[in-house]
Amino acid sequence: MRVITRPEEFDVSDLYLDLHRFAGRRLFLKCEGFNFAGSGKLNPAAEMVAAAERAGTLRPGSTMVETTSGSTGVALSMLAASRGYRFVCVTDSRCTLTARQLMQNLGAEVHVVTEPHPDEGLLGARLRLVRRLCTDNPGYVWLDQYENPENWLAHYRTTGPAILHTFPELDVLFVGTDTAGTLTGCARYLREVRPSTRIVAVESAEPAQRIPGHGECRPGLLEESLVDAVVRVDEPAAVRACRRLVRQGFLLGGPTGTVLAGALNWLAAHGGEDLTAVAISPDLGDRYLDTVYQDQWVADSYGPGVLLDDTLTAESFSEVPR
Repeated sequence: MRVITRPEEFDVSDLYLDLHRFAGRRLFLKCEGFNFAGSGKLNPAAEMVAAAERAGTLRPGSTMVETTSGSTGVALSMLAASRGYRFVCVTDSRCTLTARQLMQNLGAEVHVVTEPHPDEGLLGARLRLVRRLCTDNPGYVWLDQYENPENWLAHYRTTGPAILHTFPELDVLFVGTDTAGTLTGCARYLREVRPSTRIVAVESAEPAQRIPGHGECRPGLLEESLVDAVVRVDEPAAVRACRRLVRQGFLLGGPTGTVLAGALNWLAAHGGEDLTAVAISPDLGDRYLDTVYQDQWVADSYGPGVLLDDTLTAESFSEVPR
């Protein structure tokens, strides 16, 4: 029996789905969402908080502030409740209703940005609001997941070694871009320990994303020299991938659909029948029940044809020349 005193002490980090039946090849999906935060953001969030505490910038009475499309905000809300801090989250209208409600139930103050900056988009508007809040409130501590090295170091120390321990002959790893913490940490570790492993970054091809997560920016943490390929996937393909998975009994998040669609198309284009491949699934699907898994939302967002088309075609996938 395992007994814990804080929610962050529980994290199932060694669960993989064998997708051979689904994909027809040696593709494994590393599931990062089995913890109380519901995503792979718990580990880097905990590392950023711990580092700020060690540095003395985060101390009793401080208020943490961060901008996030959802999952990092839920993780930080949970950590704030566990450790006795206040947390202010700046998100935008793409953040799912479930994620916002989770943050608020955990005690967070949530600001939702609805108007994009004319040049910098919704993320730029969010970042500007965070800076203004920190200027107006000296007790606010901005963790800055887009630039904070503890974001990628968490994955360098844990995620990369865990994957290679399970798959020592790993040929290719597929990772969503998002803040680039997972991508950079895993890539740096594999470049040192198993440089033959190909690293493929997967991001959304949509200029205006409806599914929060991959591809909303090229963050400062991303070192493109660590990446062998960048593939872009349109959102209808991500939705189709999620819906194909759920018919197998696996309810996973929208960003998982992006990574999976990119992985399947890249493997098909590169003759990956004999490769051992791992794709990282960042979160579970319960926060997407009113979007990705809601028929009317899908039809309104992408057209009714997406509900009828069950294929992951090459047209939904593009590889960026390098």
